[in-house]
Amino acid sequence: MTYIIPELLFAFALLDTGALLFLLVYFVITLSDLECDYLNAQQCCSRLNAWVIPKMLAHTILLILLLINAQWILSLVNAPMTMWLLYEIFTTPRGNMGVYDPTEIHNRGQLKRHMRDCMIYLGYYLVFFFIYLYCLIVSLLKGDPINRHEDDNVEF
Repeated sequence: MTYIIPELLFAFALLDTGALLFLLVYFVITLSDLECDYLNAQQCCSRLNAWVIPKMLAHTILLILLLINAQWILSLVNAPMTMWLLYEIFTTPRGNMGVYDPTEIHNRGQLKRHMRDCMIYLGYYLVFFFIYLYCLIVSLLKGDPINRHEDDNVEF
């Protein structure tokens, strides 16, 4: 039993994943600006921390919609990313400004780790963008937009 029409679910998943792709490109650009000293650490971290919770919420909402609509395989594949995003947020030390902390971003290769994580997220969401696009096309083609039961009454 599905609660949302599959076409709408996959269209939403496609839009959600596309928005997350644009957000991750913004993360990569902002981190590379910090690396090249175009931004200071305070500006970079405040910009990125503002988008950490919306990124996690967008992915979590998508996972919940997939679960509600019994898309078990897609849910199973999306669950580890949701868990990782939650882990990333909840393991942030108490005194830090957020996931991205200006006092620690230059220590112990944190900047390289954040850049690596953003590239992994970017690859993950890029793959899933095309998976959702494929699912949307298949769900659109499975339906019959033309009422074929009336073929006998067609006059030329």
